[in-house]
Amino acid sequence: MDVANTTDANAPTPDEATAPADNGVDVIGQLDRKHKGQAAPTAAFEGPDGAKLTLAGFAGKPFVLNLWATWCGPCKVEMPALDKIAAEGKLPVVTISQDLNGAAAVTPYFAAAKFKALKAYLDPKLGFSAALGNPSLPTTILYDAKGHEVWRMTGGMDWTSPTARDLLGEAG
Repeated sequence: MDVANTTDANAPTPDEATAPADNGVDVIGQLDRKHKGQAAPTAAFEGPDGAKLTLAGFAGKPFVLNLWATWCGPCKVEMPALDKIAAEGKLPVVTISQDLNGAAAVTPYFAAAKFKALKAYLDPKLGFSAALGNPSLPTTILYDAKGHEVWRMTGGMDWTSPTARDLLGEAG
């Protein structure tokens, strides 16, 4: 789903978000390594407190960036697994919402979903998304400690699967 589709009115409610089904299938999106080594965008986005941030603030250790939206079904399905990864504390997970309604859409969703470790970062003007070339949602990018891209995954992913764990281990 592209970020151009930003209608929140028909979005599923937060309680409809579920973890990927345990059916023995390893859910994986499309892995892209052609951006490997590129520096993280310098575009600003909003922190949970409304302060302007950039990814430079996360440098020094590897981290995961996830672009998502409350109206994106696959995004919402993978959020509980991303929360679990973040809660483990080994790899920070930065989830930047692409909802045009910003906190008005994201805050109630986060409250209903009861995430334990994820924080609500916002990009309501889509500047950060534009800096990445307006990727489809969800898009997840692994950055190394120097802030350089390792890989990006477009599409849904079960981030707790063995394949995902292997990919996340490439952070170094």
